[in-house]
Parts: sequence; structure tokens; C-alpha cells
Amino acid sequence: MQPAETPTGSAPAAPPPATLASARGGLWALFLAGLLMSLLGAVLPAWRYHIEPDFLLIAVYFLFQNAGIWLGTLAGRRLVARRGVAADLVMGCALAAIGLILLGLFSPPAHFAWRFAGLFVAGFGAGLIHTGALHAVAPAYEHEPASTLSLGGVLFNLGALTTALVVAGAFFAYTIQAILVLLALAPAAASALYARSPRLSRIQREEPGWRETLRDFRSPAAVLFALLLFFQLGNEGALTGWMALYLIQRLGLSPVTSLLLLALFWLLLLLGRVAGLGLMRRFSAGRLLAGAVLFPMFGCLVLLATDNLFGAITAVVLIAGGFALILPLVMDRIAGRFPYFHPGFFSGIFSVALTGGFLAPASVGFLAHFSGIGAVAGLPLAGSVAVFVLYWLLVLESKLSHRPEKLL
Repeated sequence: MQPAETPTGSAPAAPPPATLASARGGLWALFLAGLLMSLLGAVLPAWRYHIEPDFLLIAVYFLFQNAGIWLGTLAGRRLVARRGVAADLVMGCALAAIGLILLGLFSPPAHFAWRFAGLFVAGFGAGLIHTGALHAVAPAYEHEPASTLSLGGVLFNLGALTTALVVAGAFFAYTIQAILVLLALAPAAASALYARSPRLSRIQREEPGWRETLRDFRSPAAVLFALLLFFQLGNEGALTGWMALYLIQRLGLSPVTSLLLLALFWLLLLLGRVAGLGLMRRFSAGRLLAGAVLFPMFGCLVLLATDNLFGAITAVVLIAGGFALILPLVMDRIAGRFPYFHPGFFSGIFSVALTGGFLAPASVGFLAHFSGIGAVAGLPLAGSVAVFVLYWLLVLESKLSHRPEKLL
């Protein structure tokens, strides 16, 4: 899909300074959200679960973290509406710092119940930050949706990449307690900066209510889009949460090497978001999306079959390359088919999508307990097949409803 043009065919006018200031604050908040939401996948080897794996306990870790993110996202909606974006970000960053410090103080061999508390608090803070970030970038999204989504994805992935690199780089130099306290400095400093910065712009229009949201799902296209995003975010969450442990357990790689491959995954996602914007302007969105869902399927098969480092790198490149394009392409398609869709509003399509990302990492833990570590690649493979089928169902729905736009 080509970016929108003005009625005269010229490039869109530059956004006002207030929009740019709000977007900058939101984009850096997305960096923090990426740093926090990717945390568990990077610290599990540092907690020595590659030596004494407890898949059920790890699954519960993900449940507590994701419960915090979910509730923080819901609380963020109310906080933004009542106090504004700045207050939401200040509170979210402060809670995230507290949660990271708790995780540092009560890392193994401390009792796991304290880590449950730390993950929940850090997750709640991440949910507040994520909600505030999406609301802060809302004015920029309304001006240029594709560019804003791509840049937001870049900053989120940069945060996740930072987490993986910090843990890998300090793995043998510092204790995990020191690493987590070091990471806590980022949200703590951000909380102080957001408290002293000019008030971020508030969202001027009201979010759709739940009754309005339910009306969205009367459309088959809306249901198919929601399911596609559900499986896609689930695929990404499952792989990034468990990749490091999988590579150690299945291939015998060192913890540092596995963390560096996880960092490579995040780096390729970041580069793909940057390259994807140019590709979207030059090629059919439908053809790009069709190719993007096939690469991860093949990459998951390689990850299941390989027994060496070269195969692992090949799988990471294939999977990350496909995943990098799927999300911005689908989000751009939603904006075209549903003009009222807005990623800053936690309702309807986007809430269903986030649920997939929350549930998948915990599901992998339960499956791995009963069927082995291969579930780390098996579940995303099944999810990629689901994304492929849902894409072609969307193509069929578009043809049957006689839409003027083309998905192919």
C-alpha cells in the first residue's frame, strides 16, 4: 500500500512541533518497553535454567510477567485518560525500575516467589509504558501511519537488542544481580526525565467503548485480521522468550553464544523494519506478506532439524527476516481496511493480538514440560502455518466482498 498523499499529489505536510515532541517521548518509551518485555528471554540462562531446566516454573514466570503487562496496559488506559501521558510514563518507569531491582535482589538461589513479584511489578510498569508510548505517538501515527509504525518497531527492537547484548556482554564479568540493577537505571532515569519534561500531548479523541469494539467483530475481515495478529505476535513471543534456552539445550551452544544469536534475531528484526518501509513503497504489500509468512515456516523447520551453529544462524535469519515484514504489513493493511483502527487504543483487534503474544511463551513452557524443548520451534511453526492460512482467507474474503483494493 502506498503512503497517503495530499489532494494535490504532493508529499504530506510536516507535522507540527508539538506532534514531533510527543512522538519523540513516545518512541523512547517504546525503547524501554522493548527492553523490559524481552527481559525474561535474556535472563533465563543467567539464572542457570539451562543447567537445571524447570519448564513449568519458567512458564509460570511468563504468566506473572504477562499478567503484569496485561493489567498495566488496562490501567494505563485509565491513567492516560485521567492524568495524561506524562503521568502514565513516570509511574510506569518507576515501577519497572522497582521490579528490576526486586529481580536482581532475589535472583536464584532466592525463593522463586520473590521473582514472581518482581516479574509482575516490572510487567505492570512495562504495560503502563507501552500504553503511554502508543498514545504519545498517536499524533504522528495519524499524520503518517506506515513511517510511525516502522520507527516504533525499530525503537522497540532496539530496546530488546540492548537487553540481550547487555546480558551477553556481562555474563562472565558481573553477577546477574548487578546486571539487573544496571538495567534498572534506564527506567529510573527515564522516570525522572519524564517528570521534568514538558507535559506530553494528550489524546484528543475518545477511545471506542467495548460495545463499539464488539461491533468490529461482525466483519469477517476484522476477525481474520485479529486472529492473524494473535498468531503472529504469539510466534514472536514464543521464539524470543525461549530461543536462548533452546539453543543451549538442543544444540549445546554456550550461554553467551545463544544470547548473541538472540541479539542477532532482534537486530535482524530491527533492520527488517527499516528496510520494510522501502519495500512497501516499491512492491505489492500482498506479495511481500505472502513471502514473509513462508520464510519463518521454513526457518522453524531448519531450527527443528539442525544440530550445528550454521543451521541455527540460517534459521534465525529466515525467521527474523519474515517476522520483520509481517507485522508492519498487516498493521498497514488494517489501517487501510479499517480507518478507525488505532494501535494506541487497547481494544478490539489490537487487544486480541496482544493476548497471543502474552499466552504463547507460557504455552511453550507447558508444552516443553510434556513433550520436550522442541516445542520452542514447533509451536511457532504451527503458528506460522496458521498465519499463512489466515492470509489466504483474507485474500478470499477480499475477493468475495468485491473490495476495490488488492491484497495480491
